[in-house]
Amino acid sequence: MTALMLQGTGSNVGKSMLVAGLCRIARRRGLLVAPFKPQNMSNNAAVTADGGEIGRAQALQALAAGLDPVTDMNPVLLKPETETGAQVIVQGRRLTSLQAGSYAAVKPQLLQAVQQSFTRLRAAYDLVIVEGAGSPAEVNLRKGDIANMGFARAADVPVVLVGDIDRGGVIAQIIGTRAVLDPADRAMVSGFIINKFRGDPRLFDDGYAYIAAKTGWPGFGVLPWFAQAHRLPAEDALDLPARRGGGTVVVAALALSRIANFDDLDPLAAEPDIDLVMVRPGQPIPAEAHLVILPGSKSTRGDLAFLRAQGWDIDLIAHHRRGGHVLGICGGYQMLGKNIADPDGLEGPPGTTEGLGLLDVTTRMHPDKHLRRVRAVHSASGLPFEGYEIHLGRTEGADCQRPFAQLDGVAEGAISRCGRVTGSYLHGMFSDDAFRAAFLEQLGTAASATVYRAGVEDTLEALADHLEQNLDTDALFGLAR
Repeated sequence: MTALMLQGTGSNVGKSMLVAGLCRIARRRGLLVAPFKPQNMSNNAAVTADGGEIGRAQALQALAAGLDPVTDMNPVLLKPETETGAQVIVQGRRLTSLQAGSYAAVKPQLLQAVQQSFTRLRAAYDLVIVEGAGSPAEVNLRKGDIANMGFARAADVPVVLVGDIDRGGVIAQIIGTRAVLDPADRAMVSGFIINKFRGDPRLFDDGYAYIAAKTGWPGFGVLPWFAQAHRLPAEDALDLPARRGGGTVVVAALALSRIANFDDLDPLAAEPDIDLVMVRPGQPIPAEAHLVILPGSKSTRGDLAFLRAQGWDIDLIAHHRRGGHVLGICGGYQMLGKNIADPDGLEGPPGTTEGLGLLDVTTRMHPDKHLRRVRAVHSASGLPFEGYEIHLGRTEGADCQRPFAQLDGVAEGAISRCGRVTGSYLHGMFSDDAFRAAFLEQLGTAASATVYRAGVEDTLEALADHLEQNLDTDALFGLAR
């Protein structure tokens, strides 16, 4: 065994979750297995054991495989900063920021990095399960491709095509993909999977047989809808439901246009007393909110303008005057200050933007990116917790004299004079059960006995069981070469 690749008929067909489930199954069978995604586009990132950053989905897949994530699992990460531009992360480190039209010019360099990372993983593990990006049917992007068939052919990895029946048209998705692939790419496909079926899968027997007959590809099963999927970190902010939980304490999180590391919210959503509301563009911040969270952003000044365009700045001031609490994480922390200066244009056009003024701090962007895992001590409760930093910029000011936490004796974050506005660069804080309980106590509610990380583990086990029951996993693993 060496490798197997899942590609999709489109984005969001469930590839990431399938790879996570297969990694857990392989681990349960005693195999040393690792996930790999040549190229990912996501602002939901994780800090790795080797001090870089990769897509959050690959970190979850590493957890499923029983591994600490490393940068080789996602050697190219694109983090959108504007509608047409993205930061390019190569083997965990920022290479540059590029407009879409310029990206093709660096692909040969990126393919080399992808091949290096894959070679190292293949040498170290019994099995590497590879996830494609988007769809191989996007033939306009085929030249220089490193994400789908370009990688599969370069590395000689068999491909299984995943279709999403929940969207409708899955027969055309799979047969149409075969029709547009060139013969050499088509030859890499070894079969297909139907994902996200609702109802009785036997109702699709005729469609399943029709796909097999028209494509000549064998099917590996029809996978019913996995109802517990929401308990695992989402890769795309569009997957976040408008409301999670039905508790009495309302926590509102702003759905910024470049929202980043939004899985910070997942442990709160798992609390039965919390009603987590994602405030979408055009919607007001709920007047009944106890806490408003400004999450991370890949484009802080751009998202601050977006925030103001929704009228959320006015809502935040009103919320604060009513006695509500505000928490800014990373980019959200920067927005809460007096101004944000980006003289070198690291996240967009050079300049300075006036902040929301709820914290007496200022931020200046710097090219050196903070990427590290940390163990912090919460200033208010004295409780230790683990988190990570992943940001540009340095923040200072009078409110930093009231730090949110201590990192090896160094003050981190800021708290307003009134005590109800908090800013911190630390992601992942709510995953710590004791800290989360202490934080929620400040809002006047008690945390449940929920053990968040154990809940994720239980869901991965349930996902693996779900795949074993509905897919021919023996045949899937038998494809790897």
